[in-house]
Amino acid sequence: MTGPDVCQSDPGSWLLDRIDAREHSLTCQIEQTQAEIDTLTARLGELSEAIEHLRISRKILISLAEEGPVPAEPVAPPPALPDHPAYQQILTVFGEADGSLRARDLALAMDLPLMQNNIQNVRAKLKRLASRGILVETEPGLFTQPRP
Repeated sequence: MTGPDVCQSDPGSWLLDRIDAREHSLTCQIEQTQAEIDTLTARLGELSEAIEHLRISRKILISLAEEGPVPAEPVAPPPALPDHPAYQQILTVFGEADGSLRARDLALAMDLPLMQNNIQNVRAKLKRLASRGILVETEPGLFTQPRP
């Protein structure tokens, strides 16, 4: 028995098989469509978030533009270096030094005779530079340039 004979022997089961096949096909289409909807919904959420960020940025920029420029904080002038050329010579030695120096080391670097009077004069200049913030006395008698 082939084609037409099967239909004539049991037409109800043939119709039920066709309905089952159609139901299966529609179920697959529903699942595919739902997957596409989920993908598009996620993309819509991403686009909505991106446009919201742009709107917030626009509001902030407009707000900042309406406020006008922010006044600059006053910058403290650099400490004034005393007029005597020895101070410039001291700072030159510190610029070439790798670390902290004592008055005796500085006197040697400045080619001064190592006499008590010369060392005391250099120490006094170092103390004056430290009091103006140009140098820092890290421990008693040890001076260095401040770090920015």
